[in-house]
Amino acid sequence: MRAVHVTQLDGPKAVRIVDLAEPEPGADQVLIDVHAAGVAFPDVLLTRGMYQIKPEPPFVPGSEVAGVVRSAPEGSGFAPGDRVAAFPAFGGFAERVAVDARLVFPLPERLSFEAGAALPMNYLTVHFALSRRGRLRADETVLVHGAAGGIGTAAIQYACALGARVVAVVSSEAKGQVARRAGAHDVVPVDGFRQSVAELTGGRGVDLVVDPVGGDRFTDSLRSLAPEGRLLVIGFTGGEIPTVKVNRLLLNNIEVVGVGWGGFWLPRPEYLREQWTELLPHLEAGHLDPLLGAPYELADTAEALAELDERRALGKVVIRVR
Repeated sequence: MRAVHVTQLDGPKAVRIVDLAEPEPGADQVLIDVHAAGVAFPDVLLTRGMYQIKPEPPFVPGSEVAGVVRSAPEGSGFAPGDRVAAFPAFGGFAERVAVDARLVFPLPERLSFEAGAALPMNYLTVHFALSRRGRLRADETVLVHGAAGGIGTAAIQYACALGARVVAVVSSEAKGQVARRAGAHDVVPVDGFRQSVAELTGGRGVDLVVDPVGGDRFTDSLRSLAPEGRLLVIGFTGGEIPTVKVNRLLLNNIEVVGVGWGGFWLPRPEYLREQWTELLPHLEAGHLDPLLGAPYELADTAEALAELDERRALGKVVIRVR
């Protein structure tokens, strides 16, 4: 089968298309014919050896896929021919992948394979972030950074599905259009976003900040919180890991909340199926529908990774495998 190999830890340019033996599924694994694979920021970090998990090259990246079940263990709830999405963690950039049955999910007929491949990493992270860690309520206001990216558009859609008001922060008009397509009620430029938030909320601030970016906007995000507001730390695509003066938290009764979805579910993999079950009604109703960028072919995986690495992505980056 064709697959993508990270051959050296030199970034996206170091990936190669190779021929590998097809995986032999274990007793508790579902074998999937991959039709599409999602590209996530951890895949970029893996190409540089900068992710918290550091496999030795060569290895096949790719943490999220959608496709058709080729074989499944008895009692798994799946059968050959079923349309599924899955979270293999590694190995997804290939024509076939074997996945723990607990990390495989039914894909509604209304969703394409490309859309299905865009779901696991971003939407399960956002579900964990907003519902469990952020305790979002229907009457609250959410500020979303990186609003045109995969996490950003997923956060906008899920917050809207829960009945919240969403203010999206973007760095260009093109990204603003993506955020509006995702359902954002208001869109503001990153330069001066704090003042814009104050004007939009009558000086009160927002209840929740979704921050997958980090960097120098962190302090103004804290200043944009209403009393008892929460800032969700999801990642650092901006490169810099910010620091916080904890007296700000004390004086304004606000929280900085870590969102380590992977660290939470790894000891309890059954949690992912619970998350999918909660999201399924929203997926079937069309409330959650990933915004996709231009798809790439498997041979163009280096370019797909580079688009994410260079922060050019407008919507979710997806690789078509079949």
